[in-house]
Amino acid sequence: MTARLSGGWVAQQPDSPVPHLPAGAVLDGRVDVASVRWLGSPAGRAVLRDLGPYDESAAVGVSARLRAGGLAPDLVAAALTQQRLRTRAREKFGELADGMLFTADGLEQATRFEIAAGHAERFAQASIATAHDLGCGIGSDAMALAALDVTVAAIDADPVTAAVADANLRPWPDSRARVGLAEDWVAPPGAGRDRVGAWLDPARRVGGVADAAGRTRRVFRLDDIAPSWTTVLSIAQAVPATGVKLSPSFPHDQLPRGAEAQWVSRAGELLECTVWFGPLARTRGRSARVLRPGQAPIEVTEDTATADVPCVGGVNEVHPWLYETDRALVQADLVGAVTAATDGRELEPGLGYVTAHTAYGLGYARRYAVRDVLPLNVKALRAWLRARQISGVTIKKRGVRLDEAGLMRQLKVRPGADATLLLTRVAGHNAVLVLDQD
Repeated sequence: MTARLSGGWVAQQPDSPVPHLPAGAVLDGRVDVASVRWLGSPAGRAVLRDLGPYDESAAVGVSARLRAGGLAPDLVAAALTQQRLRTRAREKFGELADGMLFTADGLEQATRFEIAAGHAERFAQASIATAHDLGCGIGSDAMALAALDVTVAAIDADPVTAAVADANLRPWPDSRARVGLAEDWVAPPGAGRDRVGAWLDPARRVGGVADAAGRTRRVFRLDDIAPSWTTVLSIAQAVPATGVKLSPSFPHDQLPRGAEAQWVSRAGELLECTVWFGPLARTRGRSARVLRPGQAPIEVTEDTATADVPCVGGVNEVHPWLYETDRALVQADLVGAVTAATDGRELEPGLGYVTAHTAYGLGYARRYAVRDVLPLNVKALRAWLRARQISGVTIKKRGVRLDEAGLMRQLKVRPGADATLLLTRVAGHNAVLVLDQD
C-alpha cells in the first residue's frame, strides 16, 4: 500500500497495523550500525512488515518464532524495538512512520512531517537544487526536502543516527546521509552563487542527562546549542540560502539583519523558532506560522501587526469577547495582529489576551464569550459559583502563579465543562474571567 502526503511525499506502507509492545519487551531502541543496515535491507523490511498486530500474551511466542526461523536474538530485539518506535512515531508522522526507521532520541527530537514539509517548501520555492542537512537526526527534514526534488547531502555526528537517516532516504537514491560534524563542514566552492542551501537543527539537549521518563534534558540558551550560534552564522555567511531550527525562546535581539525569525505552533502548542537567511527569508524580521489539523497554515508578519498594542485601563474595560492569541504570535510579539483585526485591547502587555466588542473569526486566536469578570478572591469566586450552581470548571491561567489543584479544592468544585475560569492579569491586577468557548 502506498501513502501520498503533502508535497508529493510518498512512502511504502505495510498492510498490517503497527503492534504494541508489552512492558517486558526490549525497549532500549539503541542498535548498532549493522542492525540498522539489516533493518533497512529487503530482509529486514520484510520482517518488520510481517510482524503483524502485537498480542501481549503472544510476545514470547513471536520472539521464539523469529528465532526458530533463524533470526539472531539481537535482530529480533531490533525488529521489535522498531515496531514500538513506529507506534509512537505515528503521532508525529502518521502512516509515513510505517516505512521509516527510528532511534528513541531521534524520534523525540525529529520534526513533525507537516512542519518539515513547510521547511522544505522554502528551499523548493527558492529553486535550491542541493541542500546540505548538517545534523540530520533520523532524516525527517531531509526526507521532506528530497520529496520536493531537492537533492540532500546529510550528515550527523552519531554513526547509528546517520545510518538510520540514510535508510530513511532510500526512496531517493541521489540523497544520502553519512557521519560528519557541522563544525567540520566546508561549503562547496561557489555556494553563494549556485543553487546550494544549508539546513541546521542544532542539538538543544544535554547528552547523557535524562528525566524520569528517559527524555534527555533540553537547553534553552542560544549559547548552549551545538553547533554554536557563531558556527551557524558563519555557515549562513558562506551559504546565503540557510535555515536553522531553534528553540521558541530564541531572543529577538539576536536576529541578524535581513533575516526572518518564524515561530511555529501546531494545535496551539509552540514548537520551534526557525531563522531563515538570504533567499529563504520571505520577510524581514519576525513572523508566525500557525498550524491547525484540517486547516491551511496561516502566516502572520510584522506588516499585518500594529507595533503599538493598545491595552485596557482596568477591569471595567473588559468587553463581551475575549481572544486568546496563538502562542506563536505571542512569542513573536505579534499580538498587534489580533488587536488590529478586532479593534481590541490587550488585557496585560505580553500575555496575548485581547478583549473586543465584536465577534470575529480568526485562525490565529481562540474566541471566548465573557460571562463575568471577578477579582481573584477565593471567597468571592466560590460564592459566585455557588449562586449559579456551577460545580464543574476548567481552569486556565497565564501571568499568575497559583496552584490549580489547590484552588479547585478551595472552591469545592471538580474538573468539568460548566464554566471556564481564566486566571490572569488585567491592567496590572489579578483577576478571574468567567468564559464560554464560542
